[in-house]
Amino acid sequence: MRFEDLELINPILKALKKKNYTEPTPIQAQAIPLVLKRNDVLGCAQTGTGKTAAFAIPIIQLIHRIESKQQNNRKPVIRSLIVTPTRELAIQIDENIQAYSEHTMVKHTVIFGGVKQFKQVERLKKGVHILVATPGRLLDLISQGYISLDTVKVFVLDEADRMLDMGFINDIKKLLKLLPEQRQSLFFSATMPNNIVKLANNILTNPKKIEVAAVSSAAETIQQYLYYTNRTTKKDLLFHILKDRDIDQALLFARTKRGADRIARYLKKGNVKSAAIHGDKAQNQRQRALKDFKAGKLRVLVATDIAARGIDISKLRYVINMDVPNIAETYVHRIGRSGRAGEEGVAISICEPEENLYIRDIEKLIKKKITVIEDNPFPQTERPMTEREKKEWNKEKARRKQEFFANRKKAGGQRRR
Repeated sequence: MRFEDLELINPILKALKKKNYTEPTPIQAQAIPLVLKRNDVLGCAQTGTGKTAAFAIPIIQLIHRIESKQQNNRKPVIRSLIVTPTRELAIQIDENIQAYSEHTMVKHTVIFGGVKQFKQVERLKKGVHILVATPGRLLDLISQGYISLDTVKVFVLDEADRMLDMGFINDIKKLLKLLPEQRQSLFFSATMPNNIVKLANNILTNPKKIEVAAVSSAAETIQQYLYYTNRTTKKDLLFHILKDRDIDQALLFARTKRGADRIARYLKKGNVKSAAIHGDKAQNQRQRALKDFKAGKLRVLVATDIAARGIDISKLRYVINMDVPNIAETYVHRIGRSGRAGEEGVAISICEPEENLYIRDIEKLIKKKITVIEDNPFPQTERPMTEREKKEWNKEKARRKQEFFANRKKAGGQRRR
């Protein structure tokens, strides 16, 4: 199938051709016709499958057709609201809309917290058809009278699972009360636990469900490798891995903000051009680091999970897990930054003894063994756990998992963006 087969208008086809899009991904092939027919959609697809284009392209077409028929000079009003959890993801979506709508009449903008609101308000005053927003800034500007949702015809909730993880459920409930009852709603999430299904039921009306891959599965285009080492030799092993000049650029994941800064510092000391990106960085710092990475000025971008959710870098091949995540689904989201839209990717994980059980959980989730690299100058030397220690560790792991989600929810409530 080609995009021409999806009954898209010429201005959009022209824009897609400029981006070298020829064949839609499975979720795009299924979602675009359904959205154009004004169905509510419940979409479940793994990271990197092209969800943004799946909803953005048909929304642009619907709005362009409405505006071209009216042919007047009135100020644009908000026809579509797209809500997403992080600043980076909001910016990424807006950039994609810019590319897809280049030859249409559609106006758009993005709003998010962490920066002064003046420029965002000025853009809103000129009028937009599509508004991309994070929940906190959106509700703030609504309360100030700069935004009305009365004219919204299409509502999109993107990355819904992460939205709930970050504690935005109350904000979403507030927004639902402000939206028109008669609207088209699109709901996209990488995973579908019970709380997400319950939220979807409150938002959607007779939705068409799309599920293009097994929930929390890893893309087949990603090669996965594993190094077993010790906590004290992780840094040395990382430098050994980076001696491979084929790794021209890598997105490296750290568990904590402090850890991300620490890794970036010792990479710089080792003459590896790098920068860290996380929630404590100012928005201009985060955007500069991301821009430099996309431009090839940085070899390694060190990121935490929250900051990286919106990173969408075409042709990015390498992802490195400096810390193996204690939530198996997080691993899938991380490595999904590579191997996007059918491209090949490589995921490398560096595992210390404490993280061995995390690897087992990950392999159970993705239903495959990760290839272990035996040619390792810094092998893991600590003894394996006894059965008793494994039982104790399982209890500790369950406690940490509960604490992990509790802290994330608490942090989301305290630091809305």
